[in-house]
Amino acid sequence: MTKLRLYNTLSRAKEDFAPLDPARVRMYVCGPTVYDFAHIGNARPVIVFDVLFRLLRHLYGPAHVVYVRNVTDIDDKINARAAEIARGRNIDVETARAEITEATARQYAEDVSALGCLAPTHAPRATDYVGGMVAMIERLIAEGFAYAAEGHVLFEVAKKADYGKLAHRSVDEMIAGARVDVAPYKKSAMDFVLWKPSDDNTPGWPSPWGRGRPGWHIECSAMGEALLGETFDIHGGGIDLVFPHHENEVAQSESAHRGHALARVWLHNGFLNVEGEKMSKSLGNFVTINALLKDWPGEVLRFNMLRTHYRQPMDWTVAGMNESWKTLERWYAGSEPIADPHVGAEFLAALCDDLNTPQAIAELHKADDRARAGGLGLLGFSSVQERIAARPAIDAAAIADAIAARNAARKARDFREADRIRDELLAKGIALMDGPGGTSWDVKR
Repeated sequence: MTKLRLYNTLSRAKEDFAPLDPARVRMYVCGPTVYDFAHIGNARPVIVFDVLFRLLRHLYGPAHVVYVRNVTDIDDKINARAAEIARGRNIDVETARAEITEATARQYAEDVSALGCLAPTHAPRATDYVGGMVAMIERLIAEGFAYAAEGHVLFEVAKKADYGKLAHRSVDEMIAGARVDVAPYKKSAMDFVLWKPSDDNTPGWPSPWGRGRPGWHIECSAMGEALLGETFDIHGGGIDLVFPHHENEVAQSESAHRGHALARVWLHNGFLNVEGEKMSKSLGNFVTINALLKDWPGEVLRFNMLRTHYRQPMDWTVAGMNESWKTLERWYAGSEPIADPHVGAEFLAALCDDLNTPQAIAELHKADDRARAGGLGLLGFSSVQERIAARPAIDAAAIADAIAARNAARKARDFREADRIRDELLAKGIALMDGPGGTSWDVKR
């Protein structure tokens, strides 16, 4: 078997991967918080870990890989949106929360499927595991790692001597660089919430500390424990989750499990910018997966994402998308689907080297084997190929004649005829562009 090597955030080194049980390789990846459409930055971990999921299935067999990607459907942003809807429609807030999360989770699943991603083995929702969260919190209190105060339960960071080992930062460094919630009921500013109270206008569940709801971090610890056990092979997510989310997961899970590691390998994908800037609604560059899928095939989005190594920062640009589309067109044009695609040794070796997708793509370029990645699902499907097949043949001479006729109509100030010719070409997928050097054309994508 080809040796898989992965970069472990915990050790800051590339390591040979050896699962605890080759017959049950276990991976947990933090999934969406379902209150709004997922943005293009959310697409990156979904695609990256889908490639890893496919690679693990190839190496160990599909029946021997368990992939958990959770759905966070308890969250203060969700609650705020639910309260707003509940007031506007005069319904109870829990009904509003359920409606929001159900619709958003369904849309998320459709969008990432359009990116060529397989469904995970399990997609647990936090609301189904509140009982396990309460039980874990009770264990942490009993072991002296957590305390109750004013309806809250908090993890006492000072009791975890190696807190900060995943982020590779001291507590003082984390305090200086984090926005911590200073509250009178906390023993220390760094202590984080495991449980918090809910008022009548906020979704809540019964607990030994009163009606309330879990903190974000405990959700993943409880779901991971329930579906994968105390210790599993791989935990993944975006680099922004290393601290505080994953650091806090490590602290509470290890404390609840007598020091046993939560995950043996931690993988994190790099940040994503849009056209050179951090994505934000205030800058007007907040791009959702759903909106992009209206203009681009999912395969182009996927391929464009994989051209950058997952650990490196990525700049998403329209120019990059166009380049990705043209590459796929070149690969697919004139090719026939292959029923049993072959995965080349060099291609597989690149993926086994810490998911080196740029090198894997380079191998495809070198081999000029348009279907070579199909067996492993690097791309996953061929919507671009379908569009190429549906596109009529381009008659450059006829287009030149049409442009000449349009120019003549414009010179005669017959703008209605000029517009008719332009629109007729556009309907055939030919876009005209007028410039100082005259009129050029391109195939509309």
